Amino acid sequence: MTRAAKPGASDGAFQAFIAALRPDAEARGVTPETFTAAFRGISAPDSAILARTKQQGEFVRPVWDYLVGAVSTGRITRGRARASSLAPTLKAIEARYGVPAAIVLAIWGIESDFGASAGSLSTIRALATLAEAQHRGTLFRDELLAALTILQRGDITPERMSGSWAGAMGQVQFLPSTYLAHAVDFDGDGRRDIWLSDADSLASIGAYLKDLGWDPSLAWGYEVHLPDGFDLSDYSGDLGRFASRGVRRMDGKRLSERGKASLFLPGGLGAPAFLITGNFEVIRGYNTSDSYALAVGHLADRLDGGPALAAPWPTGPRLDGTGLRALQSELAMAGFYEGPTDGRAGPKFREAVRRYQIDAGLQADGYATPALLTHIRERHGPSR
Repeated sequence: MTRAAKPGASDGAFQAFIAALRPDAEARGVTPETFTAAFRGISAPDSAILARTKQQGEFVRPVWDYLVGAVSTGRITRGRARASSLAPTLKAIEARYGVPAAIVLAIWGIESDFGASAGSLSTIRALATLAEAQHRGTLFRDELLAALTILQRGDITPERMSGSWAGAMGQVQFLPSTYLAHAVDFDGDGRRDIWLSDADSLASIGAYLKDLGWDPSLAWGYEVHLPDGFDLSDYSGDLGRFASRGVRRMDGKRLSERGKASLFLPGGLGAPAFLITGNFEVIRGYNTSDSYALAVGHLADRLDGGPALAAPWPTGPRLDGTGLRALQSELAMAGFYEGPTDGRAGPKFREAVRRYQIDAGLQADGYATPALLTHIRERHGPSR
């Protein structure tokens, strides 16, 4: 639970938190000199940061609104230009890590607009602010210690260690622990520089996705057309079987017969439909939002010359965060859902919606709507 910062008095608590952190940092090999340099000039929390914790657009906006900004015409144009100028580097990264250049480029584009908007906030101050407030428990305290470890290793100076309000760093927006585990020195200068080196940034994305389990033989997924009368309750299986059931790619290309996939209908039946593979879940390892993973996949396709999505998005009423939390509670009370009540429509929630729809004899598209919330309340009674 986030502890609200108190004006004035919070500065003393913040300084006490930093002082208490020193022994744990030194236990990790951080010298007193490195520790002092890291916090030089940082005496108070950033009062604007905690308010940002409730504003993550990929979680609170519908997927189609998120895609408008993430896969804009301007970003596609800039990305294709960067693909051309960095072609040898991207080819070498794809050869080493097995991740398509377009996927690597798409993540780079969404995270920092191809390095142009990597974030300018002090990583140490951002992490210290969140850690002292105990936002998400001890997560940010651990990340702060990891950031100090990076400074001790000499890959970056405190002044150049910058990024987002949540402590994600550089062009690839790695948290410090992710940096320590997955960042690479691809340009050979002896430092893993995800702040200024395009090569290190792109290669670090590729290395991370490989470590997360990217399968080079599979695409992330496809926009598909479903035949009339398609049985939505049978939504997972071999790609070849989907093809035999009449599922076709919207771009007219042949559907792969190798690998497994599942049907993803983020706007319900009639909106864009996708078959997503295990690589979609790998992208979600980078950022757990469905909207983010879909944006990465679609942007990669557009950078490779693919078409815009063919089907229209829905225009009817939808559930906001409060409504999604209410539906999660109802599904949990009815025995269909065991995930967090957080208002986020992730894979566990989609699966719960589908199981309820199948049980109730409804169209099993996995799409949460106000009508579905009304249906479960009328069927089972509102949760208390």
